[in-house]
Amino acid sequence: MSSASALWEEVLTQLPLIAILRGIQPEEALSVAEALHGCGYKCLEIPLNSPQAFKTIEIIAREFGSRMLVGAGTVLNAQAVTDTLSAGGQIVVSPNLDEEVALACRHHSCIYCPGVATPSEAFRALKLGASALKLFPAELITPTVVKAMRAVLPSDAIVLPVGGISPDNMQEYLSAGSNGFGLGSGLYKPGKSIQDITTDANEYVAAMQKT
Repeated sequence: MSSASALWEEVLTQLPLIAILRGIQPEEALSVAEALHGCGYKCLEIPLNSPQAFKTIEIIAREFGSRMLVGAGTVLNAQAVTDTLSAGGQIVVSPNLDEEVALACRHHSCIYCPGVATPSEAFRALKLGASALKLFPAELITPTVVKAMRAVLPSDAIVLPVGGISPDNMQEYLSAGSNGFGLGSGLYKPGKSIQDITTDANEYVAAMQKT
């Protein structure tokens, strides 16, 4: 098993939360990554519409690559997959399902999480080798919809709602069959203090572990 695969297994079994750091600047990369790692997070996504995203991925991967998965979000083409891996990234997340991106991820044997919103997209993504299904946007994919999709998807399919996830609605999604979540602006946004990031990160962890 590769180091990335081993880390992915840790994410799924220990704390299946992907921290989406949209808009992060390279100079704050290490302090934010350190704070999230201290809260138990093991997976960071740097959306490619963030400033100098590949530089940020490189900085975090160099320091935390053996302890945390880091990679790119908003990946829309095969070149972005190559650039992500060249920067040290290990995971590719997209808002959509794109065959070119899927085949590039399969070629490089990296973790691929495409965005899907329907059963047809979900099954197509799994056929193309998706490591997990990003249910996006979760504001439109309610727990009721997740439950219906879960009834027909393979039992080992990993589903991760993204968009509008808060500590208050996580349990409903988990009860419907979600495996974890991608966390965006509720966890991080530009200008947010490390203290506030840590506080919110811990609230998400507590909600995830609530029984």
